[in-house]
Amino acid sequence: MNQPPPRTAHTSQLSAAELAEVRALLDDAFEGDFGDEDWDHALGGIHALARDEKGLAAHGSVIMRRVEHQGRSYRVGYVEALAVRADRRRQGLGGLVMAELERVIDRAYHFGALSASADGAALYRARGWLLWAGRIEAHGPQGAVRLPDEEDSTYLWAGARGTLPAPPAALAFDWRDGDVL
Repeated sequence: MNQPPPRTAHTSQLSAAELAEVRALLDDAFEGDFGDEDWDHALGGIHALARDEKGLAAHGSVIMRRVEHQGRSYRVGYVEALAVRADRRRQGLGGLVMAELERVIDRAYHFGALSASADGAALYRARGWLLWAGRIEAHGPQGAVRLPDEEDSTYLWAGARGTLPAPPAALAFDWRDGDVL
């Protein structure tokens, strides 16, 4: 099947109908485990949307996050809400969407980051994303909060810049409502 490249657009360029279509895809793909805070995390950046004859087949977005490492603040492209419609899985659409998001990260951010599900980790590893081997923290309202559950699922993308921060110093992400990462 010849698949056209995904369309990229900022959240502000998507119509209400397109946003509703993306949200419906995410609700279906995550089988009801995609809440309003997850949706909020996916907005405000660049979306990659892959379509086929049935409509929206795959989506992902990259938003800006701040990450502190050894006293330096980095502008990071954080991948959110990557999903492929059930009937199109394992056909390369996730990789096409990720290629567009990685292109954005390469051109606009110091590096990329994401929190991978067990199902998604193989895709990211195959694309050159590296599992972070150090501590993960977030700057919370009361100070730094360690996030041990994220320490085995956070991946980084060096991309065109080719450099990433290194453990043992922690990566400390900016705080946000809901799941911090």
